[in-house]
Amino acid sequence: MKELLTKRDVKIPENIDLNVKARVVRVKGPRGCIVKSFKHLRVELLHDKSARTITVNKWFGSRKEVACVRTLCSHIENMITGVTKGYKYKMRTVYAHFPINCAVTEGGKHIEIRNFLGEKVVRHVDMREGVIVESSTKVKDELILTGNDIEMVSLSAALIHQSTKVKNKDIRKFLDGIYVSAKEKCDE
Repeated sequence: MKELLTKRDVKIPENIDLNVKARVVRVKGPRGCIVKSFKHLRVELLHDKSARTITVNKWFGSRKEVACVRTLCSHIENMITGVTKGYKYKMRTVYAHFPINCAVTEGGKHIEIRNFLGEKVVRHVDMREGVIVESSTKVKDELILTGNDIEMVSLSAALIHQSTKVKNKDIRKFLDGIYVSAKEKCDE
């Protein structure tokens, strides 16, 4: 069954400059600018500049199409949070015997992982655009990933985690790797 109209509003804070043109949303704030295209979604985006809101409308949508309205609003809210506060993921290295060595290079754009399960191979992981990785000064064996775009920060964390996957062994016994320990906003 199709719903006649599904609509949802997103409030825009005062310190944010937001533009919508042809389902491409550009959010500008104190920490930078994020641009995302939502052309794959067949929805109507209305920007009310006087009321400082964005209205997402879906006319005659099926169940799956109606679900996209809330998802799109969540994406826009995450973009607003990213350019005001930013996102921070903390990762911890876990090892039983061989200590994992992580070296941050190229000013936080690249990380090299050595001595994983005693292997000689060096694993190289490039961070996504706008993401900086650094070693924690307070906690041993902790990496901190920061950035404005939550998708890029979480994707970089996933790439680091996937680079240290245990192959051809019992993963219940070999728990070595680099895991996400905390997800928070930068200002907290």
